[in-house]
Amino acid sequence: MSERDKDDEMDDRRRSNRSLFKRLGVVVLVMFGFGFAMIPFYNKICEVTGLRNIDIADDAVNTQIDTGRTVRIELDSNLNKLPWRFRPLTPIVNVHPGEVTQVMYEVENTTDRPMTGQAVPSYGPQLAAQYFKKLECFCFAKQSFGPHEKRQLPVVFVVDPRLPADVPTITLSYTFFEVEGNES
Repeated sequence: MSERDKDDEMDDRRRSNRSLFKRLGVVVLVMFGFGFAMIPFYNKICEVTGLRNIDIADDAVNTQIDTGRTVRIELDSNLNKLPWRFRPLTPIVNVHPGEVTQVMYEVENTTDRPMTGQAVPSYGPQLAAQYFKKLECFCFAKQSFGPHEKRQLPVVFVVDPRLPADVPTITLSYTFFEVEGNES
């Protein structure tokens, strides 16, 4: 192979590498832009589907208690690979829409090490989420437990009187997930 052929081959390789570098740069910029675009997109999805920020309390407007109607609230608890015990102290409560109600959950870390978890709520039927207003909830923050520590954690809520009459029961289900913040 002549010296000129080698130079041509090196030039072709450099052009190819520059082209590849430019294409990869465009991919990086597109991915970066996509990451920023996801935030308003996610917020819009949450707005449309009725999902909301679980880290803050809901706003409860001053409502009258509808004493002529009762809604059954079924409380459920689940653990996602956490070696804890987690249960509602009262699994079923009957409330009047507009009435402020408090229920308690009991959580126990059954391990010999400190652990941190966060509870994520879900509702059944799904449309009930927009009518179930949590004023105080252990789900608003991470919960850290020492070894074998047991605590009772409150949920204070109001069922909005505008809940459709064809929804006689709401299931409030919490799933605890292990999160960062554990000590070694």
